[in-house]
Amino acid sequence: MIIIGNVLDQHEVAALREAAESLAFEDGARTAGRYAHGVKHNTQAVATAERDAILAKVRKALNQHEVFQSAARPRHYARMLISRYRSGMEYGSHVDDAIINGCRTDLSFTLFLSEPQAYEGGGLVIEDAVEARVIRLQPGDAVLYPTSASHRVGPVSRGERLAVVGWLTSWVRDPARRDILYDLDAATRAVFDAEGKTPAVDRLLKAKSNLYRMWADG
Repeated sequence: MIIIGNVLDQHEVAALREAAESLAFEDGARTAGRYAHGVKHNTQAVATAERDAILAKVRKALNQHEVFQSAARPRHYARMLISRYRSGMEYGSHVDDAIINGCRTDLSFTLFLSEPQAYEGGGLVIEDAVEARVIRLQPGDAVLYPTSASHRVGPVSRGERLAVVGWLTSWVRDPARRDILYDLDAATRAVFDAEGKTPAVDRLLKAKSNLYRMWADG
């Protein structure tokens, strides 16, 4: 799991929230799988040109964000939704579908649009073998996590929680290999920022590129 800050700035977030106010919303259980259908209690924006324009702006921002690209290496966006939780709504424990719209899902993300003080509860709870972590981020920030992880959205007791959620196929299927490439990206940036384009940077770039070429699907 990786927290990714400032995918959108506050002006962009405010504009997207305003645009979302004019959208129609429907029962979120419509896109839930068989076993999650009974525990999904939220709404999501109906597919329209206006909704798709919002999602296109978010996708563009993600594609231009260096950390997101380094961590996810997205090949396909299988699906993106605008989800809304109001008082009394929640999404019980579940694991997202392995295949969405014909694409293998490797990673999921939630990009928060609401101010944390605009709602109570509604934390994204991601479980692993050690603990369950509750995620509530500033608007414009995102969390990226394995689609295989069990997770839930806690009950909202006040206000409205608005977010863009999505699922993607990575060019690199193996999470351990994605972690290695992510670390190499971070190391390369650090050495380059400190020393400029040196032989050491060239070596790191060569290793990273050759590993990426070796591990990329397709």
